[in-house]
Amino acid sequence: MPHSDREVRPCILIVDDEPTNLQVLRQILQDDYRLLFARDGHKALELAGTEKPQLILLDVMMPGLTGHDTCKALKQNPATAHIPVIFVTALSDVDDETRGFEFGAVDYITKPVSPPIVRARVRNHLSLVRIDELRESRMQIIQRLGLAAEYKDNETGLHVIRMSHYSQVIALAAGWTPASAEELLTAAPMHDIGKIGIPDSILLKPGPLTPEEWAVMKRHPVIGAEIIGEHSSSLLRLARQIALCHHEKWDGSGYPNGLKGEDIPIEARIVAVADVFDALTTERPYKKAWTVEAALEVLHKDAGKHFDPKLVVLFDSVLPQVLEIKERWAEHTKDKAVADPVPVASATQAAQ
Repeated sequence: MPHSDREVRPCILIVDDEPTNLQVLRQILQDDYRLLFARDGHKALELAGTEKPQLILLDVMMPGLTGHDTCKALKQNPATAHIPVIFVTALSDVDDETRGFEFGAVDYITKPVSPPIVRARVRNHLSLVRIDELRESRMQIIQRLGLAAEYKDNETGLHVIRMSHYSQVIALAAGWTPASAEELLTAAPMHDIGKIGIPDSILLKPGPLTPEEWAVMKRHPVIGAEIIGEHSSSLLRLARQIALCHHEKWDGSGYPNGLKGEDIPIEARIVAVADVFDALTTERPYKKAWTVEAALEVLHKDAGKHFDPKLVVLFDSVLPQVLEIKERWAEHTKDKAVADPVPVASATQAAQ
């Protein structure tokens, strides 16, 4: 078959110690998929690691490394753990199926196999794989765009990683579901995408901005919302809300729309806390890094003014997790943090 056809068609690894069983599955699936074959668990692990199939059909009763052992090994390896495994077996007892699911299988097909059932199960699970791949690609694109903006005023781009993880743990503390908090983690790096539209002479200025320069800087939330645009995707809608509203303040003195209190979307209020804390505790062209204690003093002082006071309380409750994230994604600069920084009144400008 042509090489391009091999690349387009999904790849399935079929594992069975009986050649007859391999041949049966070959006849059922060969017209629609690229097939790999292994007659024992060791060969299956080798092929899974090198070929990265989208799906594995795995016999249970094999000599040596059984199907259960093989599945367990696949799931313990980060390089193959994501590959769905369907057991194809003569074992039909409920306890056998339960045990297989405990090892990480996603489905069972009972021998002797029915061609329509095999095709349907394979098609359904490959559809789920494609959905996961699309979701992962979308997340990667959003995160990379966030990093692109951050590289303009942060050489490593680690700020967006830290503040997005801070946002996630705050959201979990606020009662968000793990799935919603993970979506916030993915969307948060886009908060400053609008900085792409701000001249470097302003963005990188090593000192206070003039009123005219501040007027230009304050356009970046609207620019960011325009870059992201209007979408049906919940993830992109979330990213747009964050980009547009993360500089609004609890007392209504923020920008661009002067929103106040709970009129500010909760996701933007969460990101505001995470963003300012990280901006204060890391070095910027115009400031030294502050100590954690000095940054917390600002959050507490500005609770009810800049920040949602309930979120500041929650931030305190998750501070151990925040500090673990801070250490994991540290900038590793040689300069010591400043314990007695610039006046508190100007502190929150660090994240502008």
